[in-house]
Amino acid sequence: MTLSRFVTKNALRNKRRSILTIASIGVSLLLLTFMMTLWHGFYIDKGSAESTRRLIARHRVSLTNFLPGFYREKIRAVPGVVAVVPLSWFGGLYKDNKPENFFPQFATDPDEFPKVYPEMQIPADQLAAWQRDRAGVIVNDELAQKYGWRVGDRIVLLGTIYPVNPELTIRGIFHGPTTNKTVYFNAKYVEEAVSWFKGQAGTFSIMSGSSDDVAKIASTIDDMFRNSPQPTKTESEKAFGLSFVNMLGNVKAFILSICMAVVFTTLLVSANTMAMSIRERTREVALLKSLGFERQTILGLFVGEAMSLSIAGGLFGCGFAWLLLTIIKQSPMGFFLAQMQVTPGTLVVALVVAALVGFFSSLVPSYHASRVEIVEGLRHIG
Repeated sequence: MTLSRFVTKNALRNKRRSILTIASIGVSLLLLTFMMTLWHGFYIDKGSAESTRRLIARHRVSLTNFLPGFYREKIRAVPGVVAVVPLSWFGGLYKDNKPENFFPQFATDPDEFPKVYPEMQIPADQLAAWQRDRAGVIVNDELAQKYGWRVGDRIVLLGTIYPVNPELTIRGIFHGPTTNKTVYFNAKYVEEAVSWFKGQAGTFSIMSGSSDDVAKIASTIDDMFRNSPQPTKTESEKAFGLSFVNMLGNVKAFILSICMAVVFTTLLVSANTMAMSIRERTREVALLKSLGFERQTILGLFVGEAMSLSIAGGLFGCGFAWLLLTIIKQSPMGFFLAQMQVTPGTLVVALVVAALVGFFSSLVPSYHASRVEIVEGLRHIG
């Protein structure tokens, strides 16, 4: 029997305890992987090349306050700005107010929208049809698949913020690089139906010529409207998304504290399991020594056994984290995590943490077991 086979057999000698240990480590690594995925998505991932060039301008006081429509031309005149498009949250209902029927809806300008969001893939004829039809709408391909929508179908949105129920005709189905279960329609439809919305915009999406120009453009725009009745707050698309996360508080500290607690708890679970397992096998250690096994070999066997269980739990946890994130992204509120994904780097870090937990949790009891004298070990009762 090889040493690796010996380690595998002993790791599963008490199947119930081994399965419970793998499950407990797996649940801990599930939480750790999920937290690291959030950290990577919020603070490390820069997004697509196009998103790094985009900015969002909104009212400095609150997102619920509108900006004047004439700001668009002034923003367009800022050096480095390529295109500007209004983007106003509609927030209507589709069919009913059930969560499964919720999806984001935005009123915008179809003519300039492709210049600001070039990564949205849509057939040229469908884009042209949307731009010609004031009551047209383009929908995400995942939404179209969910509801069985086709080009030419009509959908009705029930207004909750605006006193209008748009009756829209699907003119195009687009595909985005990330999950984007959203619909876009012409803002003029709402402007014509709601008098107080005419000449207003919720936010402006801005495409810059280079990601290096983003900071300069943002400061120029804010300085331009600093003393106006409607001052602006302009930031990168990434920073705009993080502003929603920061409303929850110090998310960085929250994620870090959970990660540390998870690692510490996993270490305790693994250490307790290995201590019990090694204590029960004192006579076995003495027998191995009598057969010629050296202290270093015995130490390696026990450490390898612990690391095998930990890595198995890590694989279980990582796989389940990927499945959980996929399910959440398919949920009605999944658009908040649309760009989140369990990256290979996150998986490697999680498995390394699992291996280190197994190593350090077994090191002390394994070391003591390797020092047991043969006679003392054979006399041991327990």
